[in-house]
Amino acid sequence: MAKTNYTFEKRQKEIAKKQKKEEKRQRKIAPQGERPQNDQPQPPADEVSSA
Repeated sequence: MAKTNYTFEKRQKEIAKKQKKEEKRQRKIAPQGERPQNDQPQPPADEVSSA
């Protein structure tokens, strides 16, 4: 019976964890630079119609 290669499994987990962390970092960075101007608060509809 073959011996299990635990170091390979551990390395694969580490790589997956690093990749997930990097993707999360990219998602955090992206919205800061790509904020549309529509994110500004809009006045309530009743104030707009009376103006």
